[in-house]
Amino acid sequence: MRSAIITFPGTNRERDMRTALKRVTGRDPLMLFHRDELPKDVDLVVLPGGFSYGDYLRCGAMAAQSPIMRDVRDYAARGGHILGVCNGFQILIETGLLPGGLLRNASLRFLSMDCHMRVERAGTAFTSRWQKGAVFRSPMAHGDGNYFADDATLDRLEGEGLVAFRYTDEAGTVTDAANRNGSARSIAGILSPSLRICGLMPHPEDLVDPLMGGIDGLPMFESLAENLVAS
Repeated sequence: MRSAIITFPGTNRERDMRTALKRVTGRDPLMLFHRDELPKDVDLVVLPGGFSYGDYLRCGAMAAQSPIMRDVRDYAARGGHILGVCNGFQILIETGLLPGGLLRNASLRFLSMDCHMRVERAGTAFTSRWQKGAVFRSPMAHGDGNYFADDATLDRLEGEGLVAFRYTDEAGTVTDAANRNGSARSIAGILSPSLRICGLMPHPEDLVDPLMGGIDGLPMFESLAENLVAS
């Protein structure tokens, strides 16, 4: 699997993502800056977390206008796989590759803590190493992670099985307390209709090695390595 990580001014989680991808592939991903061109022969594009352009305007809005995002849109149109985590999820939404919006956390406070997510859609390139209903731990670190969409969009995501992950407690139960940022229907991550684009707010790449405190996030990267064509 040949992967590429795209960074913008203010990105700060690219090293964690690089560690996760190298662990499952044995090779370093390409590290691209927002002014670079995206090679056509990559199997996965990753938009990592951070604070692109200092989160001025809306989070991800300025990064969505970066030159390389034209290539990312074309890559998506060709059926490429894209993963956006935290700020990367925000950028995918601002680019129009995923629906909805990410608002200020309901508490109006930056959240930096572990959370639990339940796998709502198994069998995708991002989730095939989990069973549906599996619960795993993941760190979160964001101020604007409150997922919002109109009822019609939410109903479509639910009806078409495009909710990838949902915030729950450790036992897998949806509760208000577990939904710390206030996301609509406790949605933590979603998929595109093609199932080739995934965005989520928590950081599975920060739990891929026992030295990090656990390997709860490793199945996502193992899934990608198993499902995407190596080049």
